Amino acid sequence: MKHHKVDILGTPVSSLTMDELFSDWETMIQMGEKAQVCITPVNSILAARATARVQEIYQHADYLLCDGVPVKWASKFLGNPIKERITGLDVLPRIFPFAVSKNFSIFLLGASPGVAETLKAVMEAKHPGVKIVGTFVPPFRAVFSDEENEEMIEAINAVKPDILLVSLTAPKQDIWIAENLVKLDTRLAIGIGGAFEVAAGMIQRAPLWMQKSGLEWFYRFLQEPKRMFRRYFVEAPIFIPLILKQRFSKRSGRP
Repeated sequence: MKHHKVDILGTPVSSLTMDELFSDWETMIQMGEKAQVCITPVNSILAARATARVQEIYQHADYLLCDGVPVKWASKFLGNPIKERITGLDVLPRIFPFAVSKNFSIFLLGASPGVAETLKAVMEAKHPGVKIVGTFVPPFRAVFSDEENEEMIEAINAVKPDILLVSLTAPKQDIWIAENLVKLDTRLAIGIGGAFEVAAGMIQRAPLWMQKSGLEWFYRFLQEPKRMFRRYFVEAPIFIPLILKQRFSKRSGRP
């Protein structure tokens, strides 16, 4: 579905409210259309800037959601404010009751062994009638073999889910969806990031005041310092000078 997008360092980030997003998805699934949804925090935007293949995927994806306060701040600073910050942690808890109300089915792909099964059990208890029609945990590696890929595709196509949730970290999950969506018998393929563990209750989400004040990143870093160090202390500081350059290059008319 067509909607406004905001250029953040060459990545077209969607400007939508959560309500508009879910309304779009309902219409799209009911019409039998396919869409790729990317969750785009700072590290994804920087990955796109550094890698032509990732940039190409983001240019063609149907939705690129504003995951992170810095991305929302950047849009405002650039004079084109994104309507709402929509993270994977916001989308996931809402998608299960949404699926129940519209009779849509869901498939869970990815995360560490046992996580998807735990999430399935938690959501089935919380939302009676939810149709989680399958889970699959691929091996942990940068690139899957052809055989591994086929096994993943066959598992999904055997149950034809309306919604496919992919937790392989970004941008790896976005590359996988882009390369395989045409082969997948699903409608809405969402690269959801590390939200499975949080929704399953295995990792605690930051308190609401930290989410709203832009400190959720710090809470996540304290929980997973090894995994988050590079994202927050190596990649994030690069983002601000690049946004400054984008704004003042635009103002001076330079590319």
